[in-house]
Amino acid sequence: MKYRIEKDTIGEVKVPNNAYWGAQTERSRLNFKIGKESSMPIEIIYGYAYLKKAAAYTNYDLGILDIKKRNLISRVCDEILSGKLNDHFPLVIWQTGSGTQTNMNVNEVISNRSHEILGNKLGIGEKVLLPNDDVNKSQSSNDTFPTAMHIAAYKKIVEITIPGIKKLKKSLNLKSDEFKDVVKIGRTHLMDATPLTLGQEFSGYVSQLDYGLKSLINSLDHLKEIALGGTAVGTGINTPKGYSEIVAKYISKFTNLPFITAKNKFESIAAHDAIVETHASLKQLAVSINKIANDIRMMSSGPRSGIGELSIPSNEPGSSIMPGKVNPTQCEAITMVCAQVIGNDVTTSISGMQGQYELNVFKPVMAFNIIQSAQLLGDSCLSFSLNCVNGIKANKKRINSLVNNSLMLVTALNTKIGYYKSAEIANKAHNEGITLKEAAIKLKYLTEKQFDEWVKPNEMTG
Repeated sequence: MKYRIEKDTIGEVKVPNNAYWGAQTERSRLNFKIGKESSMPIEIIYGYAYLKKAAAYTNYDLGILDIKKRNLISRVCDEILSGKLNDHFPLVIWQTGSGTQTNMNVNEVISNRSHEILGNKLGIGEKVLLPNDDVNKSQSSNDTFPTAMHIAAYKKIVEITIPGIKKLKKSLNLKSDEFKDVVKIGRTHLMDATPLTLGQEFSGYVSQLDYGLKSLINSLDHLKEIALGGTAVGTGINTPKGYSEIVAKYISKFTNLPFITAKNKFESIAAHDAIVETHASLKQLAVSINKIANDIRMMSSGPRSGIGELSIPSNEPGSSIMPGKVNPTQCEAITMVCAQVIGNDVTTSISGMQGQYELNVFKPVMAFNIIQSAQLLGDSCLSFSLNCVNGIKANKKRINSLVNNSLMLVTALNTKIGYYKSAEIANKAHNEGITLKEAAIKLKYLTEKQFDEWVKPNEMTG
């Protein structure tokens, strides 16, 4: 491999000749060989492209950057956002906790790519755009990385997560309506309980997602605040007057999202409670979705030797040894996602604690986890909806059999003959392997006619 020489404040560094990054990126690449190369989410890089472009426009508007440099920065940022330069961001999340190396990676790529756009060869001649003085003007890693985090997370949530959850909610709601008249046995403690309709059961799932969505959407109010303009510690040192408000407006314009400058820059740099809050909502949704998927998995178990109340789509063969076996694969996939998201929330919470004095130093890992959680939840909800929920059918024959065989129908007799006599009927039926009706008649607590009038499952659902 051919190399060129790049310089930083420490000295000279050999950089691959065809790479747009510079000395600081290369040092990070060599010093942090931890995990998979390029594990820094590309969404963070795109967040940086939006904010670097916005900063260039703001600096020009405020008279501290000329139009040529503004346009060069803007052009390269647009190239980054198009995906053209993805291969030039090789860094891992396991780096400095402020994300400084990633900030410099973006600065160096913009600088070197601009040098090339102007007709120059990398490593030869003076650069028109300097990484620190021009591309990073009015910025610090400490306020740019949290800004990129918020841009990336907000975009991911509104573009991927929320649509996926809404799709699943809609599918469950359609099933709730479809099954509104299907009376089934309820279960508490995994044991038989009083009847309800399958539609009522599914309505609970819809309500869970509704509350989770509300929580997630409400959290965006904090997430839309950006730290840019606070620079190193929140004071805004080295920024011109009015910078924070103007740069936020440009970011909002370029992303078409309602970003505003943070009310308190000290909070937005030293703490990342907005990320913690939003991820907590993602965790809430993961908890809900796990319950929903497990219910569906258990109700579809069998198909002949389990509960078998639901039939789910046969998407693929389930076994390499058992012919004809079909497994609840979509249920398993989405519950694994839920486990990952809940684990990510632990990491996010611990990371959120790491704000010592004026700087949180776990920024990259927080960024990685919230982006992964948001993506996985959105994707899995869409997959679960399309490949499982939409195809669910009620096995009415099996449902009716389980309802009619349940001892808990005896609950309808509580108000007629009392709890204790009703319990005696249930126990006799269970111990002797006979029906409730047979037990009631044997005990002479009521007639066959009375039993038929009082024990009607379809009238026990509320």
